[in-house]
Amino acid sequence: MDVVKAAAGDQVVVESSHLMAHRREGQIVEVHDPDGAPPYLVHWNDTGAETLFFPGPDAHIIHAGAQRSQ
Repeated sequence: MDVVKAAAGDQVVVESSHLMAHRREGQIVEVHDPDGAPPYLVHWNDTGAETLFFPGPDAHIIHAGAQRSQ
């Protein structure tokens, strides 16, 4: 199993497995592990809340450098 790695400034996207639910997007504010492993402090775009987040199989990371190159 691959371990998700991220850095502050990366985006996290959580896809919904439910028909009527929407996908969630947020920005990673803090990464506590120097190796970039979870958990992450995420600022969620839909609610403005910041929560400690442990990514599951429905989540993926968009690295900040990848966003700028698109």
